[in-house]
Amino acid sequence: MKTRREFLRSTILGASASWTVPMFVERTFADLHAGARDLAIQPVTGKDGTILVVLQLAGGNDGLNTLIPYGDDAYHKARPRIGKKDKEIITLDDHLALNASMPYMSRLFKEGNLGVVQGVGYPNPNRSHFVSTSIWETADTANRSSTGWIGRYFDNACSGADPTVGISLNKTQPEAFGALKNPGVCLSSPELYRWIHGGGEKAQAEEFFASLNSPEDDDSPADGASIAMPAGGKVGGIEGESNLAFLERVAMDARVSSAKILELASKHRSKVTYEGTPIGRSLNMVSRLIAGGMPTRVYYVSHGGFDTHNQQVNSHDRLLGQLDGALKSFFADLKEQGNAERVVLMTFSEFGRRVTENASAGTDHGRASCMFVAGEGVKGGLYGKYPSLTDLDQGDLKHNVDFRGVYASVLEGWLKTSAKPVLRGDYATMPIIG
Repeated sequence: MKTRREFLRSTILGASASWTVPMFVERTFADLHAGARDLAIQPVTGKDGTILVVLQLAGGNDGLNTLIPYGDDAYHKARPRIGKKDKEIITLDDHLALNASMPYMSRLFKEGNLGVVQGVGYPNPNRSHFVSTSIWETADTANRSSTGWIGRYFDNACSGADPTVGISLNKTQPEAFGALKNPGVCLSSPELYRWIHGGGEKAQAEEFFASLNSPEDDDSPADGASIAMPAGGKVGGIEGESNLAFLERVAMDARVSSAKILELASKHRSKVTYEGTPIGRSLNMVSRLIAGGMPTRVYYVSHGGFDTHNQQVNSHDRLLGQLDGALKSFFADLKEQGNAERVVLMTFSEFGRRVTENASAGTDHGRASCMFVAGEGVKGGLYGKYPSLTDLDQGDLKHNVDFRGVYASVLEGWLKTSAKPVLRGDYATMPIIG
C-alpha cells in the first residue's frame, strides 16, 4: 500500500479533476468530525488572539556554529578549520556569541525580544533525520504517537475552530499537525491549487503562489549542504483515516479556505521588502495572512539545507543569513501592521551536529543544539546551560533542556493552554514568555 506521501504525489491528484464536486464533498464530510459540516461554510473572520509561528531548521542545524562558545578553548581545538574566529561572531556575553550572519537576531537579543535556549534535546536521542524529526513533531520520544503535538493542541484547545486554525506552508502536511479532529491545512501544494481554481482564478492562484514558493534559480546548496529534505518525518493528518479520505479532506479543506485565503493574502501590500529566498517567501505569506485577519493560531514553515556534512562554512553561514534576513523583514512587517505584539516565532531542528569537525570540513549528525524564541511577547535572554564540550556522550553534546519543556513554556505562556494533555506529561517550563 502506498504511503500518504506517495499517495499525494501520484495518480490520485490527476484523477481528482474527474470527480464531481457533490460526490467529493459528500464522501469527505462522511469522514470528518461531525462539527466539520458547520466549518465548511464558516466565514473566515479576524481574531485578536496570539499566534505562534513554528519554524523548522530542517536537516540538523549545527548549534555550535550558530550559538558559539567562543570563550571555550575546547571549541577551537575541536574545529580548527570550521570554528568561528573573532571577526566571524557577534558576542552576547563573555562566553557566547551568535554567528556573524545573524545581526538582526543579535539585535533582537540585545533588545530583549529573543530567547536563546541552550543544550536542547531529549533522552536517548536518535541520529536519523526521519526518526528524530518525528520525535520532535509528535513530542513522543518512543516515536509511537499517531498525532502531533500541534494537532493535539488543536484537539484540546481549539474545539470548533475553522480548518485554518493551523496553516502549513510545506509541500506536505507536517506530522506535528496530525490530529484526531482538525489537523489544519497545507497551502503549498501546487497540485491542489491547480485543481481548486478554474477559469480566471486559476492563473491568478498559480501566479501568486508560484511567486511566493518557487525556488530561486541559484538555490542549489553551496559547498555540499543538503536541501533535499525540507521537512522530514511523516505526513500529519487525522488519526485512523484512509489515504483516500486524507487526500479528499485536505483538498476539501483547501477548497473551503483557499478562495478567502487568496483574497486576503493578495490584498496586503507591505512596504517591507523580503529577500527572494524560500524562507523569505514563506514568512511573507504568513505576514500577509495575519494582516488579512485569518483566525489561524499556528503557522508552520520550514527552512531546509542544514545537513552540512561537507564544506560546511559557506553553506551554513548562508542559511543562517537567509534566516536572519527573513526574520528581520517578517517582524518589521508585523510592526507595520500593528500585529507585532500578537506573534511569537519558535525555531527547532531535529538534532545538532557532532562537536568535532569531520574530514570533509563539515559536521556529522549529533544530538543537543539550541532553539530560538522571538517576538515582542518574549522575555529575552539565555535559558538553560551550555553543554560541556569535553564531557561528551559518544562525541556528542549532552542535553540539559528537554525540548518538550520549551513547548510547554510556549503552550502555557503564549497560547494559554494546559501543556499536560498536549504533551502527555509534565515538563519543567521556563519564563521565556514575558
